[in-house]
Amino acid sequence: MDEQSLGRHLQTARMKAGLTQQELCQKASISYSTLAKIERGAIKSPSVFTIQRLAEVLNTSLDQLMGSFGPALPQKGRSKSGVTFVYFDINGCLVRFFHHAFTELAEETGMPADQIESTFWHYNDAVCRGEMPMDEFNRIMAENFKHMIDWKHYYMRAVEPIQQMHDLVIWASHYYKVGLLSNIMPGFIPDMLGNGLLPNIEYDTIIDSSAVKTIKPEAQIFQIAQEHSGANSGEILFIDDSRANIMAASQLGWKVLWFDDFRPEESVARVKQALELA
Repeated sequence: MDEQSLGRHLQTARMKAGLTQQELCQKASISYSTLAKIERGAIKSPSVFTIQRLAEVLNTSLDQLMGSFGPALPQKGRSKSGVTFVYFDINGCLVRFFHHAFTELAEETGMPADQIESTFWHYNDAVCRGEMPMDEFNRIMAENFKHMIDWKHYYMRAVEPIQQMHDLVIWASHYYKVGLLSNIMPGFIPDMLGNGLLPNIEYDTIIDSSAVKTIKPEAQIFQIAQEHSGANSGEILFIDDSRANIMAASQLGWKVLWFDDFRPEESVARVKQALELA
């Protein structure tokens, strides 16, 4: 059995059934980590009894999930609007924003949350541009609040996946080239992928602001992203929760959609409509 094919067929069947990973886990009485690993193809020869249970919940056959009669995935192509490449933002788009980290720090340090946020945002851009190392950022935060701080620890505890968008990324990756385009601190993306906070697929490119030394909405990061995509400006769809970032991408000729994390289902529906295959 090809574990990668099994994972793709399972993802397709789950999304066709309209279930998130968590919902399927509950219905099939299996752990989230097991399902996530099966969908990634990370479990060699998973239990046939587990696969059979998943097939029953998804109202499909064991043979179809294992690929014996499963339809071949389509070639990556072009939408009716001309899109061939989709870039996804991370914070506020694939994971809910990390506001809770400020609250947790305020409770631990006894400092006002607004003072913590003010200090954080004062240095955030420099860290996301790769101009300030994480160690220096943590040291400055610790000195200001008299408390040992590892910001990555607080961040990872605070963010949670927006499951509807994770499913959308997986769906889009079957039909289009996809990438991540994020203002983010050094080393965060690999850890997020490892912790299941981001869809663990094979991205065509990842534009990490701290690696390319420029941040959104600066034009340079979009120019770098376009070069890495191998697509023309009118062939790129960019999904972000910041109107400033969307406007900057639009000025370069990219197609754009604003993501509303308060209404993720509506946003996902608009993206799928924009990505209707030609």
